[in-house]
Amino acid sequence: MAKGRVLVIDDEESITEALRTILQSEGYHVKTAGSANRALQEADREQYDLAIVDLVLPDLDGIELLKRLKEKHAGLEVVVVTAHGSIPAAVEATKQGAFYFVEKPFTPEEFTVIIARALERKTLLRLTHRGRAKVIGSSSPIKALFELIDMVVKSDANVLIVGESGTGKELVANAIHAEGARTRGPFIKINCAALPKDLMESELFGYAKGAFTGATGDKPGLFEEAHTGSLLLDEIAEMPAPLQAKLLRVLEERESRRLGSTKAVPVDFRLISSTNREVETALKDGLLREDLYYRISTVTLRVPPLRERRDDIPLLAHAFLDRFLEKYRKEPKGLAPEALRTLQAYAWPGNVRELENAIERAILVAQGKEIGIADLPEAVVRGSGESYRVSRGLPAGSLDEIERVAILQALEATGWNKQAAAQRLGLHRPTLYSKMRRHGIPVKPPRESS
Repeated sequence: MAKGRVLVIDDEESITEALRTILQSEGYHVKTAGSANRALQEADREQYDLAIVDLVLPDLDGIELLKRLKEKHAGLEVVVVTAHGSIPAAVEATKQGAFYFVEKPFTPEEFTVIIARALERKTLLRLTHRGRAKVIGSSSPIKALFELIDMVVKSDANVLIVGESGTGKELVANAIHAEGARTRGPFIKINCAALPKDLMESELFGYAKGAFTGATGDKPGLFEEAHTGSLLLDEIAEMPAPLQAKLLRVLEERESRRLGSTKAVPVDFRLISSTNREVETALKDGLLREDLYYRISTVTLRVPPLRERRDDIPLLAHAFLDRFLEKYRKEPKGLAPEALRTLQAYAWPGNVRELENAIERAILVAQGKEIGIADLPEAVVRGSGESYRVSRGLPAGSLDEIERVAILQALEATGWNKQAAAQRLGLHRPTLYSKMRRHGIPVKPPRESS
């Protein structure tokens, strides 16, 4: 499968053929056009990921062609190439939406790096646009989150994203890079929880040949690879404390030194960190250095758990429904009212990721024209209190009633263990006791009538 579809537009055939050869050798699908009008026709006939536009064309100015391409094909990335470079032209090309302005002559290596970054940005923007359904909605917590993102995205401040697993922290990081000032640079990601601790340092800093057994050549670290772009350190609280100290030095001195090398390399990147741990607890337990915390958290963004924005569940459920119906080529289906009520009553410990999986599963097993309770995962039905309502004859009622049966169901499922039930519901134990008193739920399980 081709890495991307590229349209090369230049009136010099030698240039278009040279670029075709370079890009095809890198695995891209390439078409060429010798004029602006031909390029517009080609772009209407086929869908392209990237257009390479010469600034001087026989029938239309390259900037005007760029403008028309972006107007009709908003998702198309454009790289402008010219032998007549100028600062005003570069500024205008960027204003009209060009990803990069390249002056001839250039080396194939330089050019392929720019193309790869342009397509990486397109992919990132597409995933961010598609994925924002996971983290955006009409609820107040989500509106507040994205208002804050919009305020910080154009800055260069370090950002710490906190939130439970499955809330969409990486999607927020994607948005910060894709919509920020460093979007033309690389976006390097590393999961500190997934990488063996003894390998993490060599991954971040790189190493020089002979630094240790098996180091048969030089290897740049991720700090170097993120130069001019962004670096995401996912689950940063899982990073060993000694390595956190070294990271702090990199952030303070803006330079990195490969293992086994005496030469420091300047690095310039925006740091985006994330953690699913409570920051105060991580600091108290020594999992996160306090001095590093203050350095990485110039701006802290909290992604709320799904249980704090239940009003968004219908929006999210229908968004996932549309996506998976298209993916699996299923006939249109709706969500039965009782199924939607079940989704809204459940506490979603796995957050949006769990909801997404529940909808996907429901689409695969549903036989009728609507998704009903029977099509939802058993854990969701049981945890929502819907099964309790069905078996005991409790009415659907108000949100208070939904909360009451959800608490009863959690207590039943855990053998009336209050701590376990509170965790299942995503509550602190004192809060659970308070809600039990408000709903008239006894502390000990009532005896079943015979």
